[in-house]
Amino acid sequence: MLFRRASPLPLHQRIRGVLWPRAGLKRTARYAVHRLARLPGTPHRIAAGFASGAAISFTPLVGFHFLGGALLALALRGNLLASAIGTAVGNPWTFPFIWAWIFGLGRWILGHTGGVKELPSGLSITHIFDNFWGIFLPMLAGGLPTALLAWFLFYFPVRRLVTGYQAARQRRLSRRGRRPRRAGRRLRRQEAKGQDAGQSAGQGAPASVEGKT
Repeated sequence: MLFRRASPLPLHQRIRGVLWPRAGLKRTARYAVHRLARLPGTPHRIAAGFASGAAISFTPLVGFHFLGGALLALALRGNLLASAIGTAVGNPWTFPFIWAWIFGLGRWILGHTGGVKELPSGLSITHIFDNFWGIFLPMLAGGLPTALLAWFLFYFPVRRLVTGYQAARQRRLSRRGRRPRRAGRRLRRQEAKGQDAGQSAGQGAPASVEGKT
């Protein structure tokens, strides 16, 4: 690849880069928001796509979040790239809280009183799918209503953000468009003045010549 590193980073540095970006969390979040707002499409499509990716992150379908977010975005006529960005809501910092919440909510919805009461500290994707009845099913039961709520919680703020960004960008472009038009009008006025001066000089020349003769 053209911009590939000459020497690949060691595994521990790549893991650290995922858990803690070198640019910093605040700067990384600001870049993600800027990238999201600049996506092509209407505010609804971008917001629906992002909300779809974010919502699917509240389900235990780990490993299928990209695919699930894309399918949900397609169903809602959302932007596919925005859905991929939205899946970043589920990350190593948020997954422990998300999983604990949807597991507890799912147990309450299903009325479970026995079985697995708390998630193990070293919970992994394999452990989730291997314990279908005790872990996966309660997480799915709690994840679906949470995902529905999360979709609306993300959709409206993102739509407002994109609408404001696109309006501000359109105003900047319109101001830039006025400047060349104003410069063109000034240039045409200067050319017109030059032509008038040339015509008046041409008209005065024969009169002076006749006066001499």
